[in-house]
Amino acid sequence: MEHHDGTRMGVTAARPPGRGSVAHDRRWSADLHHSARCACVLLGMLLLVDGSAGTLTWWRGVMWAALALLLFLVLLPARVSAGDGWLASRRLLRTRRIRTDLLVAARPLDGVARRLVLRDALGARVEIDPEVLLRNPCLWYHLAEGVRASEASGTLLCGTAALHRLAERIDRETALAVFRVSDLE
Repeated sequence: MEHHDGTRMGVTAARPPGRGSVAHDRRWSADLHHSARCACVLLGMLLLVDGSAGTLTWWRGVMWAALALLLFLVLLPARVSAGDGWLASRRLLRTRRIRTDLLVAARPLDGVARRLVLRDALGARVEIDPEVLLRNPCLWYHLAEGVRASEASGTLLCGTAALHRLAERIDRETALAVFRVSDLE
């Protein structure tokens, strides 16, 4: 349906989520399926090799299945969600939640897997992958709003430089994605 000015009804501009909205990691289910596929491929290869060698027994099959399950649990991604003033990371057995408007520290951990450790004034701690924030602008929006509130209230004492570097990286990657989509690169 068209309006008198030529715009279509129902099309809205992309904007940050409103009050009370909750943002989730949009690629979590794809990462979950990828973890399951890796575990199944490992199980299939182990059973195939063991069966070809003629040494496959029921207890060896159970052992290979346990090994594949262990791989799945290691690869299982955390489910990250955020709302107004909070960020949560849910693993298999535990959900960790922080108040982003009461942040006291943010520390990047470099290593095999990059991590961002956030700690609030209530003593809660969350560890997330910075790539999740890069892939999900709504999650980053909620975290950035909380960081601004923490900086304004003076509770964020450690890690502002790391968060500003992360913000610059996310802004740069977002701008490059916009250029790629619009064929301006």
